[in-house]
Amino acid sequence: MKITMAHGSGGRATGELIEQIFAKNFNNEVLDKMEDSAVVAGNKKIAVTTDSFVVDPIEFPGGDIGRLCVCGTVNDLLMRGAKPQYLTCGFILQEGADTEVIRRIVESMAETAREAGVQIVAGDTKVVEGNGGMYINTAGVGFVEEDVEISAQQCTPGDVVIISGNMGDHHATILGCRMGIENTIKSDNAPLNEMVNALLTNKIKVHTLRDITRGGLATVLKELAQTSKCTIRLKEDSIPVSPQVRDFCGLLGLEPYYMGNEGKMVAIVAKEDAAKALELIRSSRYGQDAAIIGEVTDEEAGELWMETAIGGIRSLEILQGEGLPRIC
Repeated sequence: MKITMAHGSGGRATGELIEQIFAKNFNNEVLDKMEDSAVVAGNKKIAVTTDSFVVDPIEFPGGDIGRLCVCGTVNDLLMRGAKPQYLTCGFILQEGADTEVIRRIVESMAETAREAGVQIVAGDTKVVEGNGGMYINTAGVGFVEEDVEISAQQCTPGDVVIISGNMGDHHATILGCRMGIENTIKSDNAPLNEMVNALLTNKIKVHTLRDITRGGLATVLKELAQTSKCTIRLKEDSIPVSPQVRDFCGLLGLEPYYMGNEGKMVAIVAKEDAAKALELIRSSRYGQDAAIIGEVTDEEAGELWMETAIGGIRSLEILQGEGLPRIC
């Protein structure tokens, strides 16, 4: 069945679409009430985020827009030390979209939500004219323990910079699909609950967490240096990149530290906890390629320096222009 404008009318066709695809996969005691808004349990300190996903293609090696939107929203909450609990999702479907494709996307979302331990408690569907594509908007809520305070402003001289795995996998996957380049690269889109929870449960002195998405590692760390008014120094040889992505970058003249990921994070932790933090991340799902790549210093504020593989020193800046293609 193809989506028609009738599916966005609020009538019988809308009800059938919701019942047969969305309600079937997202069912839980909150959503099943089908109220105008969800009433859920909370606490005094919450984290809230929202995001929109417009990636093309919507299905790609290693994932799809459904898995991507859950991972992206959950990870944004985790980066403040929150425990993700609830998501909402709004689907904008273009006329001509195939309901079998929609079903696969929704099933993928539901599976990823279960993996991440969150409930999808509210949603919306709109249909617009178009050529069969879809966009998804999500919002997320998580609870933060009172003694947890993780912020981009808290990088401290002496801290150690850890990344949770290889750079550039998701970006290379989407770009390869768009350009028709055959390769074995798969997206890294993944929820990072396990590794973040491991750090917090073991009382690691985590000062800053950031997921490495649009703009890549260099953009994220430059922004952190500016926000925390410190300098971050990296070693290029320590930054993990898979051989396949390195070859892909060499073919197209790209730099992996400006390429986005959707299942990687940077953790900036106190020096005395760095070895334990690295061990915990490597022992977590999706963290086996984690590495220590640099340190925070008290040099000139807002700088990001990288010791290159040939022994030089390079200044890294925020990505200029558009990092094509859109990866999320």
